[in-house]
Amino acid sequence: MEKAIIGGTGVYDVGEETYIKMVNTEYGEVQVEVVKVKGEEIVFLPRHGKGHSVPPHLINYRANMKALSELGVKYIYATVAVGSMNENYVPGDIVVISDFIDFTKSRPMTFYEGGKEGVIHTDMSDPYCKNLRNVFYSMAKRENVPIKGEGVYVCTEGPRFETASEIKMYRKLGGDVVGMTNVPEVVLAKELGMCYQAVGIISNWCTGVEPTGITIHDIAGAMEGKKELVTNLFINALLEELNQENCTCNSSLIKL
Repeated sequence: MEKAIIGGTGVYDVGEETYIKMVNTEYGEVQVEVVKVKGEEIVFLPRHGKGHSVPPHLINYRANMKALSELGVKYIYATVAVGSMNENYVPGDIVVISDFIDFTKSRPMTFYEGGKEGVIHTDMSDPYCKNLRNVFYSMAKRENVPIKGEGVYVCTEGPRFETASEIKMYRKLGGDVVGMTNVPEVVLAKELGMCYQAVGIISNWCTGVEPTGITIHDIAGAMEGKKELVTNLFINALLEELNQENCTCNSSLIKL
């Protein structure tokens, strides 16, 4: 069970067999759904829990990622709903995440907290897996799904949206999109030696970028059908032959 998808719910009717699995970790219990597709078992993890009930700042990221690791997962694709502060990326566009800037405030960020393990750092020169990224591009090209480009993801604490002044600052720092969930998820995956690639779906304009305000209707409309489309690309990519020798994701820890 080496492959997983993190994201939304309701797109799991893609396989021959499906079953629920509970995983107990030292950080808490996690429920996943395992789907068998063409003989391959793929783990689906709803980031916000059953019924999308957990807000971004309260997600148990360590339990989620530890559960995937304990299931033997090595390769992870993740969807992230993002606001755009880049005029070239409009609501409904699909953007591949290439780097991140972290503005979260109160989340447990690591599995390594000293003690007998000592001090361990994690290399972030390539936080997202270049191998999974290339395979995703190949699948998108094969299926004629347009990918608008790559983007730097700014992660905020949430659950509130950002102010216009904050967005102005993030843009000056090089941000393209903003969301509330990808950090520490991507960092924890790297700590556990798992390949991880996030793909953003533009759900709305960021505050101050467009004169109109954010509405739930706009977000729902922009996301309609896109999660299913991206998830199917993920499944096709995960059915390919993957090898961790094509990246450095499982050798990113630095012990001092």
